[in-house]
Amino acid sequence: MISAPLIRPFLWFDGNAREAMEYYCEVFPESRIDRVDEYPDESLDSHFEGMSGKVINGEFTLGGVKFGCLDGGPLFTFNESISFVVACRDQAEIDYYWDRLSAVPESEQCGWCKDRFGVSWQIVPAEMDSLMETPEQVQAMMRMKKIDIAELRSLA
Repeated sequence: MISAPLIRPFLWFDGNAREAMEYYCEVFPESRIDRVDEYPDESLDSHFEGMSGKVINGEFTLGGVKFGCLDGGPLFTFNESISFVVACRDQAEIDYYWDRLSAVPESEQCGWCKDRFGVSWQIVPAEMDSLMETPEQVQAMMRMKKIDIAELRSLA
């Protein structure tokens, strides 16, 4: 029997969970939508009012990591206190994810960006620790929006 991971990220969307799952599965390799359950009949509970056709439980896999989600409405929104790290092999991979995920330019800083759903991502080199060994590298990184590996290496 396959056991589920102990911890699984779960995301609350405001009516666009299905769209988010489809989008993320296009962006990340080895990804798929595993399950989508829609809200039951609105007459069963007042919380279901207006939720017909929306996702009450979505399960999807991004790059081998299982996620869950739902359409919970506007009560809660994403903020920068939670983010997902994408550890990239090289600059081309950083560029790929940055181009697809960064949708809020004013939220870009030090490799962090925010997507069109409001979810925060850290698009960083897998070798980030070795690129932060000198004060010059740290200072350069603090000025960057998208991480530039070549620039950080040049300051080592």
